[in-house]
Amino acid sequence: MKGLKIDGAPSIDELRGTPGYPGIERARKRSIAFIECIEEIPCNPCETACLRGAIKVGRPITNLPQLDEDKCTGCALCVAACPGLAIYVKTYDYREGMSLIKFPYEYLPLPEEGREVELADRYGNTLCKGKVIKVDVSAKNNRTAIVWAEYPQEYFEDVVTMIRL
Repeated sequence: MKGLKIDGAPSIDELRGTPGYPGIERARKRSIAFIECIEEIPCNPCETACLRGAIKVGRPITNLPQLDEDKCTGCALCVAACPGLAIYVKTYDYREGMSLIKFPYEYLPLPEEGREVELADRYGNTLCKGKVIKVDVSAKNNRTAIVWAEYPQEYFEDVVTMIRL
């Protein structure tokens, strides 16, 4: 998407205009990747990590990643593969009134499962409290921890990470 103009982090409206950002109606149905990649740089680890072919960069390698919403299962392999930390997976209806996010976390100490944390937007502002459900440090993630956290649905589209411990 040539000519994307941003000031700091991209706004929701700017992201909705990119090929990697899913439709919210689709995201309300099941887990799906949200790709906030807005830089036209030579990069495609998300494409090679996706076993279902749900992410395409193609040629030239500077294309923005394109998400095929019907193929994405929310497995989160792309989350750990992205060197820019620009992908996360969300589930709108994780449980009554709560959503779930799976995001990369490259700091120590890692949060503990069950811990209450402060969740933040893409500008680093604290939005709400959340609870760490899981910290996935499996080998498939190539040393990138994937934190799973639940949080109130009213912040579904805005939460992208947590405040560092």
